[in-house]
Amino acid sequence: MKILVLHGINLDMFGLRDPDVYGTTTLAEIDRDLHALATELGVTLESFQTNHEGRMAERIHQAHRDGDDAVVFNPGAWSHYSIGLRDAVEILKVPVIEVHMSNIHAREPFRHHSVFTAICTGQICGFGVESYRLGVRAAISAALRAGAR
Repeated sequence: MKILVLHGINLDMFGLRDPDVYGTTTLAEIDRDLHALATELGVTLESFQTNHEGRMAERIHQAHRDGDDAVVFNPGAWSHYSIGLRDAVEILKVPVIEVHMSNIHAREPFRHHSVFTAICTGQICGFGVESYRLGVRAAISAALRAGAR
């Protein structure tokens, strides 16, 4: 089983940007942790980060072509406005788990709405790095229910 983890705009700044909100763990540390979790759970995991919306859409398209079994997606600020990425995610026929390190529902009002929530299998937010770990576990569970091996 292959899980794809997508990190959106500005998430390469984890560890530096707003440590009171996002903590001090870097994206590289998050990815190492997720790869270790995937190995422990017996699945393959690939991660991808970009600050370019078109590159993210192309990577989502590639996930569809490659037949990835599930996607864990932290769209970052794209959550609140990117209809183009929403349309790309909607192409996927596999479980998609939306994750956020912070609780977007307890932050500024413009962050309370995500354009992805209605098309994702589920959303996990507010648990810091644990949101990603929970997202990977949820993605595996959902993929197994959908018939992945």
